[in-house]
Amino acid sequence: MQPTPRRTIRMDVRELAIGTAYLSQTVVGILGNFSLLYHYTILYFTGCRLRPTDLILTHLFVANSMVLLSRGIPQTMVSFGWKGFFNDFACKLFAYTSKVGRGMSLASTCLLSFFQAITISPRNSRWAELKEKTPKYVGPSIFMCWMTQMLVNIIFPMFVISKQTNTNITSRKDLGYCSSVRHDKTRDSLYAALLFVPDVVCLGLMIWASASMVFILYRHKKQVQHIHRNNVSSSSSPESRATKTILLLVSTFVYFYTFSAIFHCYMALADKPNWWLENASPLIHACFPTVSPFVLMSHVSSVCRLCFAWIR
Repeated sequence: MQPTPRRTIRMDVRELAIGTAYLSQTVVGILGNFSLLYHYTILYFTGCRLRPTDLILTHLFVANSMVLLSRGIPQTMVSFGWKGFFNDFACKLFAYTSKVGRGMSLASTCLLSFFQAITISPRNSRWAELKEKTPKYVGPSIFMCWMTQMLVNIIFPMFVISKQTNTNITSRKDLGYCSSVRHDKTRDSLYAALLFVPDVVCLGLMIWASASMVFILYRHKKQVQHIHRNNVSSSSSPESRATKTILLLVSTFVYFYTFSAIFHCYMALADKPNWWLENASPLIHACFPTVSPFVLMSHVSSVCRLCFAWIR
């Protein structure tokens, strides 16, 4: 049965709308992440001494860019009708890059909150000894996160194939630009658990570190209230401003991660998901990589001003 012209026009408009949304989100997100990467690169080559959290932020922006490029480009091309580009290699490459980038985005946000909680901890706390050693642990921690994500997600491309593949596979699931191979429930459950455990660990550490930072800021505010000098406040402290920015970033991540997980679970369980929900899932998946650089803009600009003032 051939589709009616009215239905065809409606589908074309719908595809054009979602393709424009993918393209806009990708362009805005890439501009935001690349602009902050550019700022940090300039500061590094001009001799500005960056903090350990700044190194974590640069890797967060790289991970965000990986997610945006590996998700936004394929979805935009498919929405605009360019479906013949994706062979098996392209499908596996985009899928693997997206998974690694998403995992590193989570791990970087977790590291950022964890190291910031140690940085602002009081001198008499049990974390005081780690304050001096924190800069030495940042680099190895980031390297370990990259290696973990690359090794854990190396299995994922095995489940992804091109729609053009003529291999006799009984069960496939449409991913938009490629297809996912369905196996028995036991294998799929074990693989899901393998990917889910690192996420749960990172989210747990992130929530614990955020709660610790809130408690430290609250206690500091109480102590400051006993000081009668008007020019002393918790908001005037650079550490307090940076901590509040990181707390906002973590809250943004948890918010979008929760919605993305809900959509992902629905897509995994539904045999024929609704078209709008199916296309909204990648948009929500890329919301945090798009929004996070703009959340950090004010903090990064203040750091830049302080560094350039120090150089002069």
